Parts: sequence; C-alpha cells; structure tokens
Amino acid sequence: MTQTPEHETTTPTSAEEALANATNDASLARSLARSEQIRADLDVNPGRYRMLTGVRPTGNMHLGHYFGTMHSWRRIQDLGVDTWILVADYQVITDRDGVGPIRERVLSLVADTLAVGVDPERSTVFAHSAVPAANQLMLPFLSLVTESELHRNPTVKAELEATDGRAMTGLMLTYPVHQAADILFCQANLVPVGKDQLPHLEQARLIAQRFDKRYGRADSKRPVFRRPEALLSEAPLLLGLDGEKMSKSRHNTIELRMSADETAKALRKAKTDSDRVITFDPVARPEVANLLTLASLCGAGAPEEVAERIGDGGAGALKALTTEVVNEFFAPVRARRAELAANEDYLCEVLHAGNARAREVADATLEDVRRAMHMDY
Repeated sequence: MTQTPEHETTTPTSAEEALANATNDASLARSLARSEQIRADLDVNPGRYRMLTGVRPTGNMHLGHYFGTMHSWRRIQDLGVDTWILVADYQVITDRDGVGPIRERVLSLVADTLAVGVDPERSTVFAHSAVPAANQLMLPFLSLVTESELHRNPTVKAELEATDGRAMTGLMLTYPVHQAADILFCQANLVPVGKDQLPHLEQARLIAQRFDKRYGRADSKRPVFRRPEALLSEAPLLLGLDGEKMSKSRHNTIELRMSADETAKALRKAKTDSDRVITFDPVARPEVANLLTLASLCGAGAPEEVAERIGDGGAGALKALTTEVVNEFFAPVRARRAELAANEDYLCEVLHAGNARAREVADATLEDVRRAMHMDY
C-alpha cells in the first residue's frame, strides 16, 4: 500500500500549531500589543535593540514597500537603534529558475535604501551571498525543525498550493529556516513585519529556543541567540493600480525610481469605478479607496476629507490630485536616488563596507555556535 507523505498525516505538535496560529486573532492581538510596548520603549531605550529588515531584489522598490516598511527605516535609525538592512539576494532563487539581472537590482535596492534616508555610517547594508558564516547556520538550524512543521508554515503552504503539481525546491521548503538564519546570525531582536510574516518570526524564535535547549551555550550566562520580536507595520495595505495585490511581478506598482511623468501615466491607468461622486468605502469601492489612501499617505489629509474635497469631480479629479501629492511627496527621495544611481562606485563601497561588518558579526556568532556544539576543534 502506498503511504501518504508524512506532512499529510502527522499530528501537529504544539510548536507547529503555534506557527500555524501565529496570525489568528488572539495571537495577532498579542503581537500588536507588544509592538506598541516596543515602540514606546524605542524612544527611551534605543540601545536595547538591533533591528533587521530585508528585501528580495526581484525588481524595483515601489510605494508599497515604502509605506509598508521603508519609511520607518530612517526614523528607527535616527532614534539610535542599530539598524541592519539585508539585500536578500539568495532568496531570489527560492521560487525562480534564475537570478535575472541580479547585479542591477541589488544596486538599485541599495540606492533606494539610501535615498529614503538610511545612513551607511550608522546602519549596516549587506547582501546574503556575501556572508558565508550566516548561511552556514542553515545546517544546525535544519536539525531543529521538522518537515511537517515546514509544510505547515503558511508561506510554504501557499507556495505548495500554487505550484499546480510542480515540485517545490528544497530552498523554498526551507525558506523559513533561511529567514531564521538571517535574523539570528546578527543577534537582531527587532524585526519589522506585516502580520503575514509573523509565522516566520515565530519559527526564528523557536529555533533560537531549541538551539539553547539541545546544544547549550558558549557562555553559560546567556543563550547563543537573542529571541527576536515583531514590530508590526502600522501602514494600511495598498492595492496595485489594477485593484489586485501590489506586486513587482504584476507590474501594477509605482516604483520609487519613476519620474513624475511616468507616475502620472501609471496613475491615469489606475482602476476605479463609474460612480462620479468620490466616497471613501474600502469594502464597496476598494480601487477608489486605494487612491484616496495613497493620497492621504502622501499628506493630502484623511481619506474621507480628500473624498469630500473631490466630491463629484470623478475619477479624473481623484487621479489628478493623487498624482500631484505623490509626485510632491517623493520628489526629494527621487532627486537623491538619481544622484546615488549615477554613482555606482559609491553604491558598491556602501555594500562592501556593510558586507564586511556583517561577516565580522556572523563569524563571531558561528564561533559561539561551534563552541556550544562542541565543534571548536
């Protein structure tokens, strides 16, 4: 008799259930409450934290990235928090057959990062592939997770359901473990995430806990790894210009690098509806509400106020106002980005310096790992 694969029959453990339930209402409420506590503490005790965030260089950064997380990087850095920005180049190949124009996209991401106010003198900007010791943590970490646990991770589960029978790569299956290595190698204890990323952070916390229990410590006074916590995004979710999920692959975004004219052209094509009177109704009129939200985020006022101001001006007036405020809001970022993009040597210098800093920290962490595992011979 053919046996059913283990991940389909195994009864979930408490840890697996914790991962699967990381985004349920009760867990999300706890995460939101804890995020608020952390935000208050950042103003008072920024030195307690090291923040890590990362972006896959699969395309150009867009307004969804900016309002989702990038806008907070400078503020967190300026508070005095040790800020780390990961260019997750290895993660490009989790679900793709090749790397694409990887060098161009990596340097574009570095330019975007600096353009939004990240200071390389105070923050560490680095690439996955340049930090061997961090990636070496994958081996001991994989000993601390089960196959069924990985299959129950919501991101992996969604990818598996979307493959239409195509085999999932081992890298995609172990994507949550790779993310754990990213977070734990640099001793980050603060990770800005959306609620869909909470299971990945829970996986990293479990791996840190399990490592301490199974392998012990290099220093008896402290675990090898700090337990990371979530800083949940406060920004509302923006839709793409077609009304669907904003995605680089769908080409429904406004990129940070776009000119004012390119932005205007993109917004003219944005999906709305036929009702001439503009109202803010995210449920019944999601596309119109999306543009109102975008205008609000760029300083036009509350979405309801913007809608009232436009009145019966229709979609044309809404798009014109949104274009104006978006271009005004992002003009300084785009001007700075243009200067940076024209100086590739400087972008490479920033990345090389960040890589060197990341390697130094990763080597020290790996040494502690080896000592804890009694492999320091």
